[in-house]
Amino acid sequence: MNGKLQDFSAGAIAILPVLAAAVPIALLFGTLAAARGLSPLEVWLMSATVFAGALQFVAIDQWSDLAPFGLLAVTALVVNVRHVLMGASLGRSMGGFSTPQKYAAMFLLTDEGWAFAEQRVRKGELTPAYYFGLGIALWLVWTTSSLAGALIGKALGDPSVYGFNFAFSAVFICILTGFWSSWRTAVVLAASGIVSALASLFLPGAWYIMAGAVAGIVAAAALHAEVHGPGTDGVMPS
Repeated sequence: MNGKLQDFSAGAIAILPVLAAAVPIALLFGTLAAARGLSPLEVWLMSATVFAGALQFVAIDQWSDLAPFGLLAVTALVVNVRHVLMGASLGRSMGGFSTPQKYAAMFLLTDEGWAFAEQRVRKGELTPAYYFGLGIALWLVWTTSSLAGALIGKALGDPSVYGFNFAFSAVFICILTGFWSSWRTAVVLAASGIVSALASLFLPGAWYIMAGAVAGIVAAAALHAEVHGPGTDGVMPS
């Protein structure tokens, strides 16, 4: 039990920089959601059950008195389809997870949690305790800060005017540097970033997220084929 507690604490401590970035973003979300007519309870419930920052902002942006539920459902699929790839990536390292733990882990899956979990895999075993230390800590901070934003957001003003809306992006960029291994990493990231940026100029909604993900996958697959050739086995280069 002591070992599990240590692993849980290690996960919660590792994700502290992300928690610091999550607070102003969640406050901003709570403020915007309340301005759209959601009650503080509804704001908390959305953060607690959806638990997907980018999707929540997109959904609130599209929210109206006659909520376009079909559009919101399609948007949710487009914005969060990357979780399929992240789940497949983590699934290879979840040999020590029970089936219920795997389902719970997928609910808590976030970009930042995935990145920290993958970094843990590089150093050793990914344990359920460590993963849930990451996920539960972020869930608690995100939900409570969202609620605070809904309750007192107007008094705090708009956090975005201070550039806090870039906090998550800045943290994730720093996390990604830990995966850097060669020039191939730059090629994959550049392909994803450039295509995503271009798509955001010409495609409506959140399709730029899907476009960037597909571009990164295609670039990685092309590099893998170049290195290993057709019909050979090997590890995809980073």
